Amino acid sequence: MTAGVVVTETFASPCGDILLGSNDAGLVIADWTHGHHYGDVMKRLGRYLKNPEFTPGHHPVNERAAEELAEYFDGKRKVFDLPLIYYGTEFQKKVWQVLEAVPYATTTTYRELAMRLRMPQSARAVGAAVGLNPFAVIVPCHRVLGTDGSLTGYDGGFAAKKFLLAHEMPDLFPLETELPL
Repeated sequence: MTAGVVVTETFASPCGDILLGSNDAGLVIADWTHGHHYGDVMKRLGRYLKNPEFTPGHHPVNERAAEELAEYFDGKRKVFDLPLIYYGTEFQKKVWQVLEAVPYATTTTYRELAMRLRMPQSARAVGAAVGLNPFAVIVPCHRVLGTDGSLTGYDGGFAAKKFLLAHEMPDLFPLETELPL
């Protein structure tokens, strides 16, 4: 496979489809196909990878990502172990790495993430970077809440965010209804 080829396949999660994409370096995308920022994430990949060819097919890293996501949704996995390749600005990469370290069944805020980065005045910039996270579920941006504990925006939509939080913390985030897909 050439460096400019990203092999893609879709993972059907209980709360929406996730496009998995890998190249020889590792997983480069695992994003909601219906997400608000999907086009931005794809455009950024195109810029960093110099207009890659997105080819549907099978790739061992995609298969491993699908297996780990299935284990997560089955309640058998709390930590992902995938070769993630972050394409973004240095600031975005730092935010995503800090976000990746947020433990299963816990929540954080944009302010807390900014504090972990030692940039206490950058909560809004952190929020923007979180919104462009290219690895839905795997890099757990669904665990980020507003400072007041409110559910904030989520690329996969509020229903998916509620589903993921209820999956990890059913006592704190009960699902009132079935997820409309």
